[in-house]
Amino acid sequence: MALNPQLFPNGMPIPFTNEMFVLVRHGVEFEVDKIPGSQGGRVKAWGIIYLSNIRMVFVASRPVGNFFAFDMPLVFYPLFSTDSIYIFIFLQLYVHDEKFNQPIFHCNNISGQVEPVVPENEHRALYSTHSFKILFKEGGCGTFVPLFLNLIASVRRYNQQVNHEPQPRVDPLQAAQTPVDEMMRHA
Repeated sequence: MALNPQLFPNGMPIPFTNEMFVLVRHGVEFEVDKIPGSQGGRVKAWGIIYLSNIRMVFVASRPVGNFFAFDMPLVFYPLFSTDSIYIFIFLQLYVHDEKFNQPIFHCNNISGQVEPVVPENEHRALYSTHSFKILFKEGGCGTFVPLFLNLIASVRRYNQQVNHEPQPRVDPLQAAQTPVDEMMRHA
């Protein structure tokens, strides 16, 4: 997770290399805890949620204190090498405990937790897990939720295959691609 990621002047997140934004939803309310400088550490804001092949980014319509955007990486691609010949890949999920909620007297929402992205020179104990909730106040969850949940499920399936099968040799250029094809089929 990253507080206030870089945005274009129009408010859209600046994409990473090989990142593709596949869906945008306006009219969402976003809640997140443990934000430094906010009252009680909790922030609630209205805005836009962007879903890409590697992350979700919430961009507030109006800043709340020093909070104007929140980046939630879905996957991280660390490469491990046991020798100079083999390169193995493991997709780490930052978002977990995700749940689609359909309350009777409130709007549909996704809740969950997101792990912080810890800089290499910092200790993990200095950062805590954030709880988040995305409320679809103006609808639109019928497309967003399946794409989001399918991306998470495909990463988990991939990790189970990698952890239970003999490790094949992987081309690093192909390994850096995310399951965009599967996401687009479900769009």
